[in-house]
Amino acid sequence: MAWRGSIDTKDKVFGALIYILPLIYVLPYGMFLIEQFPILGIIYAPLAPIISIYYGFPFAGLIIFFVLFLAVVRNQNISHFIRFNTLQAILLDIFLILVGLVLGIVSGGLGNGNFLVVTLNNAIFLGILMASFYGIFQSAKGEYAEIPIISEAVYSQLPD
Repeated sequence: MAWRGSIDTKDKVFGALIYILPLIYVLPYGMFLIEQFPILGIIYAPLAPIISIYYGFPFAGLIIFFVLFLAVVRNQNISHFIRFNTLQAILLDIFLILVGLVLGIVSGGLGNGNFLVVTLNNAIFLGILMASFYGIFQSAKGEYAEIPIISEAVYSQLPD
């Protein structure tokens, strides 16, 4: 979208890197699948240091959310492309938080190893994994990643 300004290499790199956040946050949902298919763990091997910091530091997710939202998304001096991808990654994380609340209730009633709970966890994991990789590849190409519903919400929140 040329009318929003040019997208240089720095924008492409930072636009793609931000999708690491949903990849990290969705990891607990994929444990059932990773146990069955250990090859999926290769995706997370390069992210191991970041994952240990993220899950080892209390309130890391909340701090990262506020820093990204206030310092990046609301900063008009940063390119629209980076702000768009940052807000989209944040909304994917918020989606995971909401789904986690619902799954907590469902798994409490059915049991954590229930077939329905495992299937929902696997579907959420694969969905966010694909959305994150789609965002990474589109950003690397310098194109906006159009994820249904999420992108519409991002466009409504970001001024041009």
